[in-house]
Amino acid sequence: MSLAIAVKTLVVWTVILVLAMANGILREVALVPALGKTAALISSGLILSCLIVIVAYLSLPWFGFLGTAEFIGVGVAWLFLTLTFEFAFGLFRGKAPAEILEAYTFKDGNIWTLVLLVTMLSPWFAAKLKSHF
Repeated sequence: MSLAIAVKTLVVWTVILVLAMANGILREVALVPALGKTAALISSGLILSCLIVIVAYLSLPWFGFLGTAEFIGVGVAWLFLTLTFEFAFGLFRGKAPAEILEAYTFKDGNIWTLVLLVTMLSPWFAAKLKSHF
Protein backbone atom coordinates (compact mmCIF):
# COMPACT_ATOMS: atom_id res chain seq x y z
CA MET A 1 0.00 0.00 0.00
CA SER A 2 1.46 3.34 -1.03
CA LEU A 3 1.77 6.18 1.45
CA ALA A 4 -0.94 8.16 -0.39
CA ILE A 5 -3.39 5.25 -0.19
CA ALA A 6 -2.47 4.65 3.47
CA VAL A 7 -3.22 8.30 4.32
CA LYS A 8 -6.52 8.18 2.43
CA THR A 9 -7.35 4.91 4.21
CA LEU A 10 -6.77 6.57 7.59
CA VAL A 11 -8.75 9.71 6.69
CA VAL A 12 -11.76 7.75 5.45
CA TRP A 13 -11.60 5.45 8.48
CA THR A 14 -11.66 8.55 10.71
CA VAL A 15 -14.92 9.58 9.02
CA ILE A 16 -16.28 6.10 9.72
CA LEU A 17 -15.16 6.41 13.35
CA VAL A 18 -17.04 9.69 13.78
CA LEU A 19 -20.16 8.15 12.22
CA ALA A 20 -19.81 5.10 14.49
CA MET A 21 -19.65 7.34 17.56
CA ALA A 22 -22.69 9.30 16.42
CA ASN A 23 -24.48 6.01 15.77
CA GLY A 24 -23.64 4.86 19.30
CA ILE A 25 -25.07 8.05 20.75
CA LEU A 26 -28.21 7.66 18.62
CA ARG A 27 -28.55 4.08 19.83
CA GLU A 28 -28.28 4.96 23.51
CA VAL A 29 -30.34 8.16 23.41
CA ALA A 30 -33.12 7.19 21.01
CA LEU A 31 -33.11 3.57 19.91
CA VAL A 32 -32.73 1.79 23.26
CA PRO A 33 -35.56 3.77 24.91
CA ALA A 34 -37.81 3.34 21.86
CA LEU A 35 -37.01 -0.25 20.86
CA GLY A 36 -35.35 -1.96 23.81
CA LYS A 37 -31.76 -3.16 23.99
CA THR A 38 -31.89 -6.11 21.58
CA ALA A 39 -33.73 -4.34 18.75
CA ALA A 40 -31.63 -1.21 19.29
CA LEU A 41 -28.38 -3.17 18.97
CA ILE A 42 -29.56 -4.86 15.79
CA SER A 43 -30.87 -1.60 14.32
CA SER A 44 -27.72 0.28 15.26
CA GLY A 45 -25.53 -2.41 13.72
CA LEU A 46 -27.52 -2.31 10.48
CA ILE A 47 -27.42 1.51 10.38
CA LEU A 48 -23.66 1.56 10.92
CA SER A 49 -23.10 -1.15 8.31
CA CYS A 50 -25.07 0.88 5.75
CA LEU A 51 -23.15 4.04 6.64
CA ILE A 52 -19.83 2.24 6.19
CA VAL A 53 -20.81 0.97 2.74
CA ILE A 54 -22.00 4.47 1.76
CA VAL A 55 -18.74 6.04 2.94
CA ALA A 56 -16.75 3.40 1.06
CA TYR A 57 -18.79 4.04 -2.08
CA LEU A 58 -18.47 7.82 -1.86
CA SER A 59 -14.72 7.60 -1.23
CA LEU A 60 -14.00 5.54 -4.35
CA PRO A 61 -13.22 8.51 -6.60
CA TRP A 62 -10.73 9.84 -4.05
CA PHE A 63 -8.91 6.53 -3.88
CA GLY A 64 -8.71 6.35 -7.64
CA PHE A 65 -8.47 3.12 -9.56
CA LEU A 66 -7.33 0.29 -7.34
CA GLY A 67 -7.37 -3.42 -7.97
CA THR A 68 -9.12 -6.08 -5.94
CA ALA A 69 -6.12 -6.69 -3.68
CA GLU A 70 -5.77 -2.99 -2.90
CA PHE A 71 -9.45 -2.59 -2.03
CA ILE A 72 -9.25 -5.64 0.21
CA GLY A 73 -6.10 -4.15 1.76
CA VAL A 74 -8.00 -0.94 2.54
CA GLY A 75 -10.75 -2.99 4.17
CA VAL A 76 -8.29 -5.02 6.22
CA ALA A 77 -6.65 -1.76 7.34
CA TRP A 78 -10.06 -0.38 8.37
CA LEU A 79 -10.70 -3.59 10.32
CA PHE A 80 -7.31 -3.39 12.05
CA LEU A 81 -7.81 0.28 12.93
CA THR A 82 -11.29 -0.44 14.26
CA LEU A 83 -10.17 -3.36 16.42
CA THR A 84 -7.18 -1.41 17.72
CA PHE A 85 -9.37 1.57 18.59
CA GLU A 86 -12.07 -0.61 20.15
CA PHE A 87 -9.66 -2.44 22.44
CA ALA A 88 -7.57 0.64 23.32
CA PHE A 89 -10.66 2.71 24.09
CA GLY A 90 -12.18 -0.10 26.15
CA LEU A 91 -9.00 -0.59 28.16
CA PHE A 92 -8.68 3.19 28.63
CA ARG A 93 -12.21 3.23 30.06
CA GLY A 94 -11.17 0.52 32.53
CA LYS A 95 -12.96 -2.39 30.90
CA ALA A 96 -11.49 -5.85 31.32
CA PRO A 97 -10.54 -7.65 28.09
CA ALA A 98 -13.30 -10.22 28.72
CA GLU A 99 -15.84 -7.40 28.92
CA ILE A 100 -14.58 -5.93 25.64
CA LEU A 101 -14.81 -9.34 23.98
CA GLU A 102 -18.50 -9.66 24.93
CA ALA A 103 -19.32 -7.44 21.95
CA TYR A 104 -18.21 -10.30 19.70
CA THR A 105 -20.66 -12.88 21.09
CA PHE A 106 -23.96 -11.80 19.47
CA LYS A 107 -25.33 -11.46 23.03
CA ASP A 108 -28.57 -9.45 23.33
CA GLY A 109 -28.68 -8.80 19.58
CA ASN A 110 -25.18 -7.37 19.30
CA ILE A 111 -24.13 -7.82 15.66
CA TRP A 112 -20.76 -6.07 16.05
CA THR A 113 -18.92 -9.02 14.47
CA LEU A 114 -21.04 -8.62 11.32
CA VAL A 115 -20.35 -4.86 11.31
CA LEU A 116 -16.63 -5.68 11.36
CA LEU A 117 -17.09 -8.02 8.41
CA VAL A 118 -18.91 -5.24 6.53
CA THR A 119 -16.09 -2.86 7.46
CA MET A 120 -13.50 -5.18 6.00
CA LEU A 121 -15.40 -5.97 2.80
CA SER A 122 -17.01 -2.59 2.08
CA PRO A 123 -14.22 -1.03 -0.06
CA TRP A 124 -14.21 -4.09 -2.31
CA PHE A 125 -18.02 -4.35 -2.29
CA ALA A 126 -18.44 -0.63 -3.06
CA ALA A 127 -16.04 -0.95 -5.98
CA LYS A 128 -18.02 -3.91 -7.26
CA LEU A 129 -21.24 -1.90 -6.95
CA LYS A 130 -19.67 0.88 -8.96
CA SER A 131 -18.14 -1.63 -11.39
CA HIS A 132 -14.78 -0.11 -10.58
CA PHE A 133 -12.87 -3.22 -11.60
